[in-house]
Amino acid sequence: MSLRINAEAPNFTAQTTEGRITFHDWIGDSWAILFSHPKDFTPVCTTELGYMAGLKPEFDKRNCKIIGLSVDPVDRHADWAKDIEETQGHAVNYPMIGDTDLTVATLYDMLPEGAGGTAEGRTAADNATVRSVFVIGPDKKIKAMLTYPMSTGRNFDEVLRLLDSCQLTTKHTVATPVNWRPGQDVIIPPSVSDEAAKEKFPGGWKTLKPYLRVVAQPKG
Repeated sequence: MSLRINAEAPNFTAQTTEGRITFHDWIGDSWAILFSHPKDFTPVCTTELGYMAGLKPEFDKRNCKIIGLSVDPVDRHADWAKDIEETQGHAVNYPMIGDTDLTVATLYDMLPEGAGGTAEGRTAADNATVRSVFVIGPDKKIKAMLTYPMSTGRNFDEVLRLLDSCQLTTKHTVATPVNWRPGQDVIIPPSVSDEAAKEKFPGGWKTLKPYLRVVAQPKG
């Protein structure tokens, strides 16, 4: 199953470190970040899980839930969490999915259909593609996807920035330019005519090119 932006995030039921969940029910009316890991006790992922725990209050402010995934069993996640807290200074404070039958990894196109039905005997290298981040909206649609190699730690500050952009552009008919940060100017998409823009942005905008109109970030 190939996933694309604006496709519905596949629903699933799975065991996590905080109990059994049905994914869409767990998301509820929130946004969600699903980020995956090829195996427990891997060095790069250890740093990522700890950093994400420290950053969780920022996601909470944005009505966004965090959930991790690893193909190993939930009881191993609990053991790994001790190492994460010891080495990274933050205890894991969000659920971690145990995807031992590779169901979620396959549903989310992180492993091919022929990958098998068990994580037993699989190495991190076997699961190297289970290194994705999915930004999912309250409508259960995928808003953004990122995939990293095992050798490169993910930038979760960028994931937070990406979430800010997704939330802003979902609420308002704007786009965000390169390296945009909250509070900075945004772009009026070409699909919005000048006539419509006058109603949406009565304070006016700057036209750099007919297709590139810059305006202050909408409030609210």
